[in-house]
Amino acid sequence: MHKFTVESTYHLPVYRHRTYDAATPADACRKAIGDDDWSAEKCDYETAGETYITGIWYGTDTAYRVESTTVPSQFHETIQRKAEHFQELFDQLVYVARPAGLSRADFDRWLPKAIATVEKAKAIIEERRDPDVQTEPPGS
Repeated sequence: MHKFTVESTYHLPVYRHRTYDAATPADACRKAIGDDDWSAEKCDYETAGETYITGIWYGTDTAYRVESTTVPSQFHETIQRKAEHFQELFDQLVYVARPAGLSRADFDRWLPKAIATVEKAKAIIEERRDPDVQTEPPGS
C-alpha cells in the first residue's frame, strides 16, 4: 500500500456590494471589475465551492518537496474540467458550422446563433470580454 500526500482546496467566495453610476449594465460590471477597493469585503462561508484536488505526491508530507503525480481529471475543479473540455467542443462547433445536411431555413436560423457562440468562445479563449449583447433595463 502506497502513501500519498494530497492537497485539496475549495474556493471561498468573497463579495462586496457597491453602487456604480453607469450607462448600461455592462458598463456597471466593468466598473465593478476595475474597482480595487475591497475594504468592505465579506466572506460567504455558506456557499464555499466544491472540494477538489490541486496536487498529489508519493510519500508522507512530500507536498512540493518531490515531483508531483498527475491528478486524474475527475478530481479537478468542475469549472476547470469544463474549461479544459471547452476547446474540444469549440473545435467541433467550428467543424459543423456550415450547411451540412440542414435545410436552408434551419441553417439560416442556426447560423447566427452558431456565429455568436463561436465569437463568444473566441473571446473566452483569447481572455477578452464577451461581445456586447444589448439588454434593456427593467421597465423600459
